[in-house]
Order: sequence, then structure tokens, then C-alpha cells
Amino acid sequence: MTTDTRPQAPPHTGQAAPTRTRLSWVDFAVAAAFLVLGYAILQVGKGTTVNFDPADVPDVDTDPAKLPYYAARSVLRMFIALFASVVFTFGYAYAAARSRRLERVLIPALDILQSVPVLGFLSVLVTFFVALFPGSLLGLECAVIFAIFTSQAWNMTFGFYATLTSLPRELDEVSRSFGFTRWMRFWRVEVPAGVIDLVWNGMMSFAGGWFMLVASEAVSVSGQEYAVPGLGSYAGTAIGEGDLGKIAWVILAMTVTIVTVNFLFWRPLTAWAEKYKNEQSESADVQRSYVLDFLRRSHWPRLLGRATAPARDATGRAARVLGRDDRALSVDPARRRTGDVVFTVVAGAVILWGLYDVVRYLQREAEAGLGVFGEPLLLGLITFVRVIVLVAAATVVWVPVGVWIGSSPRLTKIAQPVVQVLASFPANLLFPVAVWFFLRTGLNINIGCILLMALGAQWYILFNAIAGAMAIPSDLKEAMDDLGVRGLQRWKRLIIPAVFPSYVTGGITASGGAWNASIVGEVVTFAGTTLSATGLGAYIFHATEDGDFPKLIAGIAVMSLYVVGLNRLFWRPLYRLAERRYSI
Repeated sequence: MTTDTRPQAPPHTGQAAPTRTRLSWVDFAVAAAFLVLGYAILQVGKGTTVNFDPADVPDVDTDPAKLPYYAARSVLRMFIALFASVVFTFGYAYAAARSRRLERVLIPALDILQSVPVLGFLSVLVTFFVALFPGSLLGLECAVIFAIFTSQAWNMTFGFYATLTSLPRELDEVSRSFGFTRWMRFWRVEVPAGVIDLVWNGMMSFAGGWFMLVASEAVSVSGQEYAVPGLGSYAGTAIGEGDLGKIAWVILAMTVTIVTVNFLFWRPLTAWAEKYKNEQSESADVQRSYVLDFLRRSHWPRLLGRATAPARDATGRAARVLGRDDRALSVDPARRRTGDVVFTVVAGAVILWGLYDVVRYLQREAEAGLGVFGEPLLLGLITFVRVIVLVAAATVVWVPVGVWIGSSPRLTKIAQPVVQVLASFPANLLFPVAVWFFLRTGLNINIGCILLMALGAQWYILFNAIAGAMAIPSDLKEAMDDLGVRGLQRWKRLIIPAVFPSYVTGGITASGGAWNASIVGEVVTFAGTTLSATGLGAYIFHATEDGDFPKLIAGIAVMSLYVVGLNRLFWRPLYRLAERRYSI
């Protein structure tokens, strides 16, 4: 006879005895993978802080054996910029959506920021960051990361702002009825409501970052060439040499890198985001990811959740000072009007002072004085027509394709890596093919540049259309099926209203992206052959190349004027329409 000496749970306590988690081979495999990833980041990161002499910059080694290391360096920069973009998105979009006064400044400022051609200021960025980190390559690294950040942040911010301003009424009522703190509302209601759009806009922004990567990893400042190891600098060197073999190698390396990042990061993320669909019945066919399924078999997420619970609870308690969501702010109308007047006067004074300073500079430095704006205003009309044609054509072509892809999880699984590769492919890597094609066919660069501009802009519409279609609740689709609504009526009653808010976000960013893409699309160079179109993008390109700062300022100011005007007169009314009538 044996006696059980194991400790027993106290009777009638109402608490289950703690269970011991038994780690499996999956847990060890996941732990090993993250240890290898951490070790790789440390090894690659060492190269960012090496000594750097601006007067003696080594040439980029175009040995194909260097491509894996270059790919790792480039991917690290891309993810650092992505993290910074997410933080910026949450802060900027929330401030714009929650403050009536800040919205009047932040949203027009965002229109301007996405229209400012950062490529024209790369030389200034490099000079600033090199001076900020003297004797270290970290200055150049920061300049490249900041340039990539500017190609990612605006699209994500516009998308999340649209989510915050068109939150479904029932979610708003849930937050207020349960008395959530504003911190809880943000993380439990607003962020989950925008996860699908945020993930797909993040993926699109990440794809757009590859274009900026190629342009920013190698730059010329006052006749001095600066370059950091990466796929972009390798591609720039190969294009400059006109070496088609090396261009093919870097295209292959970039394709493999994009597919790998999609498989290990974006595919699991899009599958995980499916659980945030606003629907009452679960879809029978959902997206799957082998990597996500493998991680879900591991105990690490649960263990990390337990370990971080005290910190989350402490943060939630500390955030109570931000107030509760069920308490409506009662503001005296007279005080509100006074605040509006003060805010308008201060903001207007700052803007007028900046304009006055710019005008004084142009009158002093430009040969034609304020007449320097005449030429870019006329050239801007030509580029404006190209942008309109591009956005209209992309809408007709890519919205139906995006809806088709986003409506089928199986098709999304197949199409996502293909779309990701196409969207991530930097347009300037196609310049050799473009120059050859234009010369061979006799196609005028003034028309052909629209195709090159489309490579940097059309994908915003496609990705947002996919995200909008994926966010359609399954119960609405099933209701339409039960009612026998098909064809044109289905588009009119369900698809267009559901996709419209996401499309407006994609349209705004596609329009801004097209203006930026015109700077490189209207001037193409390969192996000593240069084709230049007539337009505002070419004007800014040549002003940057010549170091003519008055013309550069005039070109950027005119481009910002066109972008903001188009957004104010066309896209913003569509935004308000989406908020008022088409939020699910």
C-alpha cells in the first residue's frame, strides 16, 4: 500500500491548481529561431557604427557574394523605419482625429509632407546627420532610415486617421457604455478596428520603402559620393556602370529578400489580422500562414503574456489620468470660440512668418525674384494631367482586381507575395529596360513617363482595395448570397460602400506618390543616355542636380500647392462622404 504524498489543492477555494507548462520541440525550435535572429541583428548592426571618414568613402563592392550581407543591412534599415512609422502613425493620427484644432493644421501638413520630394533634400539630410554623428557611419545610416521613413509614414497615417474618424457606431457605444479609459479605448477598440487597414497599408508602405532605399543608400553631396552597404547602393552602382549582369543579380537578391520577408513577417501578420474583422459570424474560409500556425503551437506567446501582465496592468492604471471615454467634455462655447481665435492667430502668424522669410530669400537669391514661380506653375499643370490620368486608370484597373483578391482568402494567399514583389520592385531598376524600350519603339518620354510614375503610385490603390474587401464582414456577404444579390447590384449595395473608405485613403496616397514619382519618372538615365520629359518633376530633378536652391524651393512649393489643392477640393470631400455614409 502506498501513500500519495503529493500536495493537494485546498478544498472549496474556487481556484484551480497552477499547471506546469511542458515545453515541446516546437518551443525549442521557436526559441532557437529568435536567438539566431537576435544574433544576426547584432552582427549586422555592428557595421552601422564603424569609423567613417567623409573624405575617403570606399566604393561599393559589387561582388555578388556580398549580396546576402547587403540584403541583411537593407532589411534592418527597412524594419527600423517601419517601427518609427508605426509610432508616428499612432501619435499623429490620434492627435489629428481627436483635436478639432490640431486637425486643421496636421492634416494639411500631412498633405504637404507627402508631397515634399525628399529626394531633393537628401543632400541636406546627409550633411545634417553626418555632422550629428562625426566619425561614425551611424550618421549616414540615420539619413537613409529617415528617407525610408518618409516613404512609409504618410500612407499609414492617412489610413489610421481614416479608421479613427469613421469608427463604427456600435464600437463607439461599447467603449462608452463600459466606461473605458481613453487608453483602453485606443488599444481595445480603435487599434483593433484599424488593424486590417494598418497591416495592408504597412505592407504597401514597406514596399514603397524599397524605392526610397535604392535612391538613398548612395547619394552625392557637393561632388562627394556617399554610400552605405546595401541592395540600393549595389543597384545604383550597377546601374551607373551599365552592367546588366550585376543588375540581374541584385534584382534576384531583392526578389528573394522580398519573398522571404513576406513569408516570415507579412503573411503571418495578415493572417493574424483576420481575427479583427468586424463580423458576427466567422468566415468559413480564412487566411492561413504556416509560420503563424507554428508560432501558435508554441507556449512562448502565453508565457510572455503572463510575464508582461504586471507591466500592462501598471500602464493601464497609470493611463487613467487621461480620462474616461464615457465622460463627455463640456466646454463653454465662448471659451471654445476664444481658443479657436487664439489658435488661428498663432498658427497663421507662424505660417505667414515662414512665407515672408521664403519670399525675402527668393527676392534676394533668384534672378527673376518671385517670377521664379511662373515656370513651375505651368509645368505643374502638365504633371497634374499625368497624375489625374494615372489615378483614373489605376482606379479602373486595380479596384476590381483588389476586390477580387481580397474577397477570396485562397486567392489572397497566392496573390499576396506576387503583389508584394511587384509593389516592392523599385522603378529605377527598370530604367535600363525603359530607356531601351523608349528608344526602340520611339515612344515619347512625355507619355512613357506616366508608366514609370505608375510603378511608384498605382499599388496604393490596389493594396487599399484588397484591405477594404478583406474587411467586409462575412455575415454581410452571406446575407447578400441569401438574397441572391449578384453582379452590378452587389457592387452597388455592398462592395463599393464597403471598399470606398479604403479606396479614398489609397487614392490620396497614390496621388501624392505619383507627384513624388514624377521626379524620377520624368527623367530617366542609363549608361550615359538621359531622357527628360516636360513637367514639374523634371524641373525639380534638374534644380536639385544643378544645386539651384531658389528653383528647388519654387518647384517644391508649387508641387505642395497642387497636392494640397487637389486634396482639399477633391479628396477631402470624398473623405467626409466616407465618414458620413460608408463606414461599416
